[in-house]
Amino acid sequence: MIERFETSEKSSRVVKYNGVVYLSGLTPDDPDDDVAAQTRQILRKIDHFLERAGTDKSRLLTGIVWTREIENIPEINRIWEEWVPEGCAPARTCARATPARHQCLLEITVTAAAGAE
Repeated sequence: MIERFETSEKSSRVVKYNGVVYLSGLTPDDPDDDVAAQTRQILRKIDHFLERAGTDKSRLLTGIVWTREIENIPEINRIWEEWVPEGCAPARTCARATPARHQCLLEITVTAAAGAE
C-alpha cells in the first residue's frame, strides 16, 4: 500500500511505500534568515515529517542538499553533522542549484527506511 501525506495536485510532501519514506524537497519557513538558521529550520521539518511517517533520522538512506552558493557548504555540513546521529550518515549529495523558492539559500530532501511496522 502506498501512503501519501500532504498531497496536492502536483506533489506529496511525504510518500511511504515498501518500507521506504520519501520526503519532497523542503525549504525554510523564513528565507530571510542566514544559511545556518535556514538549515536548522529544514532539519526540524525533516524530523517532523519522518516522525509523522513513523520513522526518524537514524534510519536515513539518502540526502540531497541543493544550495544557491557553494560557499555555504561548510556551514551546512557543520549543522548537518550535528543533526545526524553518530554512525547514521546517509548517502548524500550536495550541489549548487537554485531552490524552487528563489529567495531560499538551500533545499533538502531525504529518504529513510520506514520504522518497524
